[in-house]
Amino acid sequence: MTLERDGVVLQGTGGIWQVRTDDGLTRVASLRGRLKQEATGRDAREMRNESSREQARPLKLAVGDRVSVSGEENGDSWTIDEIHPRRSQLARKRPGNAKGERIIVANLDQVLVVFAAANPEPHPRMLDRFLVIAEANDLAARIIINKVDLADHDAVRERFAEFTAAGYPMHITSVKQSLGLEELREEIAGKGSALTGPSGVGKSSLMNTLFPGLNLRTAEISDSVNKGRHTTVGALLHSLPGGGFIADTPGLREVGLWGIDPREIPSCFPEFRPLLDQCRFADCTHTVEPGCAIRDAVTAGDVSRGRYESYVKLRDELAHASADVW
Repeated sequence: MTLERDGVVLQGTGGIWQVRTDDGLTRVASLRGRLKQEATGRDAREMRNESSREQARPLKLAVGDRVSVSGEENGDSWTIDEIHPRRSQLARKRPGNAKGERIIVANLDQVLVVFAAANPEPHPRMLDRFLVIAEANDLAARIIINKVDLADHDAVRERFAEFTAAGYPMHITSVKQSLGLEELREEIAGKGSALTGPSGVGKSSLMNTLFPGLNLRTAEISDSVNKGRHTTVGALLHSLPGGGFIADTPGLREVGLWGIDPREIPSCFPEFRPLLDQCRFADCTHTVEPGCAIRDAVTAGDVSRGRYESYVKLRDELAHASADVW
């Protein structure tokens, strides 16, 4: 007897997907041939630049997608028959020089960006890139500064004060000192969260402590290069007790931006938004024009100069990318 179930994609490897169906069971399923063909056609249309994001249908399957599957109750040959529409997604530029986007996780509520207070040394300008990716995907971002037992607490708060001033919630945590864990747990439980950040910052250890039994993969820091070894090779979805999930995403050596018009990037900086209609020129790039409210705010100390410099750098990067992507 063939059964039909709805569920969520937990992970995929080599065209084989694990789907947690709504009855609480995990099914191993393959993508129906029709969906594979449609996804291939979608990629071809994108390469010819004949479709926009909104027109790019059907969806290409990703971790976090809601799907419909069918198969025999006790059989191993389940099939993914339908990919349901997404309510959100986290995407990034494909690695290297490949064109198009890579969907990391679908159907998220928030992005958890984890950096270490020390070991590895944090780079706030890299944090800007993670936050812009979240903003460009219309996802709320929450900053976690972990391993604070390795640094002075006040110095850590001062170093990242520009992000709280921009409006981002920030959690200072230490697994060894059990610091900030309960407050963070409350903000994650019941929500769909993507876990990201540089390698070696303690993402997996932190989540395993918050939610015992989660069993995220961990790695040690390489003392010789002070960089984390990458242990996560593909996004994995982990269900949380009482609802919600954590999407364990790969450590990102290359955080790329995709599909953002350079003219739209100012709105990816929350502290810029109240100033965008106050510039002298409606088409202000916020780089060289006189009467720019954002540049004036930087000069006055109301907007972080470091954040502004990140904006200029990312805008230039996107302007060059948009000129030769297609």
